[in-house]
Amino acid sequence: MELTRNALTVLKTRYLLRDEHGNVTETPEQMFRRVAHAVASAEKIYGGNPEKWETAFYDAMASLLFLPNTPTLINAGKGLGQLAACFVLPVNDCMTSIFDSLKNAALILQSGGGTGFSFSHLRPRADVVKSTGGIASGPVSFMRIYNTATEVIKQGGARRGANMGILKIDHPDILEFIKIKRHAEELLNFNISISVTDAFMKALRKNSKYRLCNPRSGRTAGSLRAKAVFDEIVESAWATGDPGLIFIDRINRDNPTPHLGAIESTNPCGEQPLLPFEACILGSVNLSRTVIKGRSQKSGGRGKKQAESPSSSEIDWDLLAYLVRLGVRFLDDAIDANKYPIPEVEKMHKGNRKIGLGVMGWADMLIKLGIRYNSEAAFALAGEVMSFIKERARDASTELAKERGMFPNFKGSIYDRPDIISKGGLRNATTTTIAPTGTLSLIAGCSSGIEPLFAVAYKRRVLETELYEIHPYFIETAKTRGFYSPELIRKISVKGTLRGFSEIPTDVKRLFVTAHDISTEDHVEMQAVFQAFTDNAVSKTINLKHRATRDDVARAFMLAYEKGCKGITVFRYGSKPGTLVKLDEVD
Repeated sequence: MELTRNALTVLKTRYLLRDEHGNVTETPEQMFRRVAHAVASAEKIYGGNPEKWETAFYDAMASLLFLPNTPTLINAGKGLGQLAACFVLPVNDCMTSIFDSLKNAALILQSGGGTGFSFSHLRPRADVVKSTGGIASGPVSFMRIYNTATEVIKQGGARRGANMGILKIDHPDILEFIKIKRHAEELLNFNISISVTDAFMKALRKNSKYRLCNPRSGRTAGSLRAKAVFDEIVESAWATGDPGLIFIDRINRDNPTPHLGAIESTNPCGEQPLLPFEACILGSVNLSRTVIKGRSQKSGGRGKKQAESPSSSEIDWDLLAYLVRLGVRFLDDAIDANKYPIPEVEKMHKGNRKIGLGVMGWADMLIKLGIRYNSEAAFALAGEVMSFIKERARDASTELAKERGMFPNFKGSIYDRPDIISKGGLRNATTTTIAPTGTLSLIAGCSSGIEPLFAVAYKRRVLETELYEIHPYFIETAKTRGFYSPELIRKISVKGTLRGFSEIPTDVKRLFVTAHDISTEDHVEMQAVFQAFTDNAVSKTINLKHRATRDDVARAFMLAYEKGCKGITVFRYGSKPGTLVKLDEVD
């Protein structure tokens, strides 16, 4: 196995089995075998060959070609057996619902999952509570309770709990919600996002007011000028990175099962919109390992040369197609192999059978192909690669539907059409998602998700472990091109980027572009291109330099809406503690 030192450190810290004394009792090979065996056991349900698929799943994971989400790697084959990363729980306007969801969230967080909530149904602060004659404390007060509970829960003993808190833009408490994380001590275990409607965006463009709605009564509760609210969102996002935006009407236009209800929330990183009580298991193909030397065109490819690539490398489209088919089968098996912490979640997940196959190593793929991240060639290739993945994933889901049956809630779904039914239907209500793949990419030794390189060299912290990284392709390039020296590497490690180093050739500096060297427009463009070919949503950070203005944040938000993204998160460097490394180039 080609595991890096950092990969081994992460695996020992978080993933490998331990005895009662805390000693690691499992090798990485044994971990992948454990996971492959547990997931492939689901093949028996459908008369399949578990041994055959266990071998195929193991080979893909051990070769770092495909990895499932973290809970699967940690929990598969263990007593807990909870394999899903993404959950959404309902929070309705009564004490029973509020605290039932908190209890359920505790079980999910303990098992390694992340939980999303919409607090939009809760009556606003100071509203009447007829049952007691008192007044309501509002959504933010209950979020604080959830935050405190999360603080004491370790996810599977391996990571701190993660939540997404969402409030609709027309809730009367929206301004309190927007401003809450300007206080550094507030809601540390929550990402927060505003559920933004098309009606609000229309009012924003017209510079007009929009109505607020009391969720208890459904009545108008006043109005606010859209621009004033948007400015407050921008101010908070500029200062802290929160809130993000989710474009809820766009999300629901893509809701595959509208007959079951509306989507109101996402998982903590925003890439997985889900109905109440839904879950999703994610997995990612390592694109960096689907690049091969030579220009011979594979038979499964797109029938043309790699666009504008000066490299002698090509994408192995046959391998990519194989990994997509394998990944879809793995994730569908994982739904049946999963041990669900809550029966309502099991019913919903097995009813819709949502899976989220995505990618990691995108920036590395581009480097191997000699394509700059923020270039027209890169945007074109992004569409080509993701449309290829989406098509093959749908085909794989159709083949599984023929073998195993369509997902139980298929009737009444957006796929309940003669043209789809005639082909065999679909096994899964969704098949593709772009996740952040933070620690998974460390294990795989590749760049994360569809993000650009954060820096050529930097330090990062995983739990209590500090990891030092320098990009291996840069080292390889520097040695091949003859400008490598230990002193150069040391200086780059201090600076992070390659700008300002005269000894590094211009074409190399352009190829190893980092997140803070990329414009807002290009960050959003890359997200939008991937979103166009993704069933669910795309997790991507729009990185801004420390000197970025509030207008830069506002422009990013507007661009994301105009270009068809389902949500957006911005992060201005240095706007909250814990940034990865000091980079003097981003001031």
